[in-house]
Amino acid sequence: MFVDEAEIIVIGGHGGPGKVGYFRNRKGPSGGNGGKGGNVYAEVSSNTPSLKRYVEKIVFRGADGESGGLNNREGLHGNDLILYVPAGTSLIDLDSHTEIVLDQSNTRVLLCMGGAGGLGNMAFKSSTNQTPRLAEPGKTGQERRFKLIQKLIANFGLIGLPNAGKSSLLNVLTAANVKTANYPFTTLEPNLGVYDGKIIADIPGLIEGASAGRGLGIKFLRHIEKVKLLLHCISVESPDPLNVYKTVVGELKKYNEHMLDKEEVILLTKIDLVSETETNKKMKMLKKTGKKIIPLSILKDETVDSLKVLLTRARPLPYITPTQ
Repeated sequence: MFVDEAEIIVIGGHGGPGKVGYFRNRKGPSGGNGGKGGNVYAEVSSNTPSLKRYVEKIVFRGADGESGGLNNREGLHGNDLILYVPAGTSLIDLDSHTEIVLDQSNTRVLLCMGGAGGLGNMAFKSSTNQTPRLAEPGKTGQERRFKLIQKLIANFGLIGLPNAGKSSLLNVLTAANVKTANYPFTTLEPNLGVYDGKIIADIPGLIEGASAGRGLGIKFLRHIEKVKLLLHCISVESPDPLNVYKTVVGELKKYNEHMLDKEEVILLTKIDLVSETETNKKMKMLKKTGKKIIPLSILKDETVDSLKVLLTRARPLPYITPTQ
């Protein structure tokens, strides 16, 4: 299952306690300081495809520091903990509401500091107290709560109403093997494929009202934010393709008006199901959008080839690591 959202608690390691100790025959204090607790970091990893591990476990701690030793030996520091996340993950502090975005230009970030180790009694020796019997406990580590949201980083995003042919097209263009059927919401989660070293994301179908929480679309709208080029699929079977286009674009605008700044190409799909006259009629309707329109059918290689030319010419994002 593709998991793209989770809430976790992150805690730095506890500092080790200081030591109360003396040299032989109590000739002076020898207790060392405790070790520092381990820090907790988040780091981008190409081997982490989703946030699944962060719903299976929600509390993550750095290792505790060890106690100070005799002869002024400092305790070992606790090991740092690294939380690996996919590129494009946002970490939102649930208390301060600050946001950190991890990608290939910001691959590692400190989330929580480990606690300082306590001072041993050696540190309390003074001219008036030659044999102190005091040592400090270690300090607690920093604790924070985060919401993790994964935003897919892809070159191209297939969008459109349910049954617009997005998944079938992804299967033809890439090595993806997405389930398809003639009923709404066949795609229940984003699917990825790679064509010519560039990632294509198949975003589950939007419906009118998606930006207000209807249907599946609202859950995945955020994945379109980082897509470079939108491939807007509209079935030629639609009696009013222009209205279909306006419906989807309207939901994108309500969610984030900057989504409309993205480059967009309309793919008029399933043209094998209608006559050439009908296809031309629907093309004429969609020309009012001012967008480039490519009529195609996955059963007509020459039409898919015209789309491949477009995808091949597009420059890949510099931080993409193609993975399946």
